[in-house]
Amino acid sequence: MTDSTARTGPVGVGVIGAGVISKTYLENLNSFPDTDVLAIGDLYPEAATRRAEEHRVPTSGDPSAVLDHPGVEIVVNLTIPAAHAEVAGQAIAAGKHVWNEKPLALDRASGRALLDAAEAAGLRVGCAPDTFLGSGLQATRRAIDGGLIGDPLTALILLQGPGPESWHPNPAFLFQEGAGPLFDIGPYYLTALVQIFGPAATVAAIGSKSKAKRVIGSGPKAGEQFDVTVPSQTSALARFESGQSLTTIFSFDSPVPRTLLEVTGTEATLLVPDPNTFGGDLKIRKTGAEDWEVVESTTQLASRGTGVLEMARALREGRPHRAQGALAYHVLDIMISMAESDERGEFVPVQSTVEPAAVLPVDWDPRAATL
Repeated sequence: MTDSTARTGPVGVGVIGAGVISKTYLENLNSFPDTDVLAIGDLYPEAATRRAEEHRVPTSGDPSAVLDHPGVEIVVNLTIPAAHAEVAGQAIAAGKHVWNEKPLALDRASGRALLDAAEAAGLRVGCAPDTFLGSGLQATRRAIDGGLIGDPLTALILLQGPGPESWHPNPAFLFQEGAGPLFDIGPYYLTALVQIFGPAATVAAIGSKSKAKRVIGSGPKAGEQFDVTVPSQTSALARFESGQSLTTIFSFDSPVPRTLLEVTGTEATLLVPDPNTFGGDLKIRKTGAEDWEVVESTTQLASRGTGVLEMARALREGRPHRAQGALAYHVLDIMISMAESDERGEFVPVQSTVEPAAVLPVDWDPRAATL
C-alpha cells in the first residue's frame, strides 16, 4: 500500500482494459496536470500496446503491467461488468486504490466484499459514473439546494432508444448480465437523483425483452447475432428515504430516442441536463408558463476520468473523494432491488443507504495543476 498523502506531484494512474471507453479516459487523464498515466494492461496485450502507442503511455502489457507497476497508485478498471469485482479485488490485493467503471459489481455480495477488502487494507474505491461531478449536474444540485423549485417532490426519467448494437462494434455484453439499459445507463440517472434526493428506500419494477437475439450493425463483427439475456426495457418506481418519488423507463427497445430527467418541486419543474454528459442547460417551467426558460447554461470542463482526478486530489489532500464506492454500492443495490421486484412482482426495500457527496467548489478546475 502507498501513502499517497506523503507523496507530492501528480498521482500515478494505470488502466486495465483497452476497450472502446479507454480512449476517452486516456485522453482526459493525459490532459489533467494532476494525473500521470504510467501503464495500461489488457488480457490481450497487443490491444494494450496499441492504446499505449496512441496515447503515449510508457508501459503496456497484460494486467500485471499495471498491478506490478511501483508508480501506479490508482488502478482504473475498464474491464467488462462481469470482471469488475475480480479485477478491482486484484488491484486492492496489489496495494492499489481502484476506480471502477460502472457498475461496481454484479451482485451485492461481491460489491460489499470489495468495499470491505479496501477498508481493511486502508485503500480507496471510486466508481463511475462521475458525470454528477460535471458542470451541469453540479449546477443542478446548487439550484435545487438553493430553493429554485421549492421543495423537491418527484422526478421523471425517460431513457429510450433502439439500443447500442447499431454503432458499438462489440455490443453483446451490453445485453447480458450486468448490463441491459437498467445496469448500463441507469447508474447515470440514479446517481444524479441520489445526489438530489438522497438515498432510495423502496422500489418496484417491470422488465421486458423485445427480442431474444440482436444483430451487430457495425465494425468487423457486423451481421453477427448475439443473445439477449436480460430485460431490454425496465419500467420502475422508487421512493426515497426523504419522501420523494421517481417514475422511470430505461429502454433499448424504442425507435424513438428520448433523454429526459425532470425534477418537480412545490414551485416549479427543472429540466436537468442529460446525466450521461458533463454540461448543458438548466431549464425551469413554473405553473402557468407556456414554455421552458433557461436559467443557467453550463459548459463541459472535462468528461470521463473527472472522478479519477477528483479522487487523486483527495488522496493527496487526505480528504474523502466524492465518487465513492459506497455511493456506487447504493446505486447497485437500487438496480438489483428493481430486478428483484420484476422477478417477484412486489415492492422491494433497498437495504443500503448513503450520504450524498459534497458539492464541488464553484471554481473547481480539472485543468489546473494543484498537486
